[in-house]
Amino acid sequence: MEQKQQEMNVSINLDTTPILYTDSIFMSTNPDGLVLDITQRVGPTANQLRVVSRIGMSREHAKKFVQELSKLILRSEGQVQTGKDIKN
Repeated sequence: MEQKQQEMNVSINLDTTPILYTDSIFMSTNPDGLVLDITQRVGPTANQLRVVSRIGMSREHAKKFVQELSKLILRSEGQVQTGKDIKN
């Protein structure tokens, strides 16, 4: 059965929800899902990282996230995917 996507309104408070730049993402997984540790470099040397955010999700949501992220990257690069061919 095909599932209809419901339109959602998202509210973001820009004062309390900063954009966090990442230098590295560490991923871990278990049978229930996965965790993304978002890190930034700290200190005078490049070998020290601080986790600034942790995101956990189910395997099902992770698969949807990867699909949507791939589509977003293709669109932002001006590419459209049709079947197996990618056209500029």
